[in-house]
Amino acid sequence: MAYRTTEARLDRDQALRERILACALQRVSAGGFAALTMQALADDVGIATGSLYRHFRSKGELAAEVFASASQREVDALAVQLRQPGSAAQRLREGLQQFAARAWHSRRLAFALIAEPVEPEVDEQRLLYREAYAELFIDLLEEGRRSGEFQVDQVGLAAACLVGAIAEALVGPLSPPARAARAAGHPSLELAQVSASLVTFCLRAVGAKESTR
Repeated sequence: MAYRTTEARLDRDQALRERILACALQRVSAGGFAALTMQALADDVGIATGSLYRHFRSKGELAAEVFASASQREVDALAVQLRQPGSAAQRLREGLQQFAARAWHSRRLAFALIAEPVEPEVDEQRLLYREAYAELFIDLLEEGRRSGEFQVDQVGLAAACLVGAIAEALVGPLSPPARAARAAGHPSLELAQVSASLVTFCLRAVGAKESTR
C-alpha cells in the first residue's frame, strides 16, 4: 500500500515552513541578508540545519522567498495609498511620503531590499518587484495625464524613472555608513528632508505643480 502523507503532517510542515520564513525575515530585518545563514536560522527555529533543506533547496531560494514576502507587503501598502481618493498628484505625494516613512522605520530591512548585495535568486526577485512598483505608477500616471495633472509622454519610462529615483534617494540615507554616522551623532539627513526632496523631484519629473496637496 502506497504511503500517503496525512493532512495533519502537511499542516505541521506548512506551519514549520511559515515559522522558518518568519525567523528568516527577523534575521534580515535585524542584520540584512548577510545575517541570514542556514546554521543561525536553524538555531533560531530550533531544528537541525538539514531540516531546512526539506523546505528550501538552497539559501538562495530561501532568501528569495523572504525578499518576495517583504517586498509584496510594501507593494500592497503603496497600492492602497495610490488608490485612495483625491487628485493623482496628491496621491503620488502621499504615496512617496508613506513609502519613505516605512523604509525609515525599518532601515536595515529597507536597505537590504533596495541595495544589499545578494544571491542571484534574490536579484531576480528585485527586478520583478521593480516592475511591480512601476505598474502601480503607470496606472497613476495615466490617470494624472488624462486629468491634465501630469505632463508625461512615455508613461512606462516615466514610471521606471520614478522607481529608480525612489531607490537612489533612499539608498544613501539608509546605508550602513549613514546609520552609523547618525548613531554617532554626526550631522545626517533626516526623514523629513529626504521625503521632501524626493516628493519635489518626482512631482517635477511628471510635470505636476509642486504646491499640489
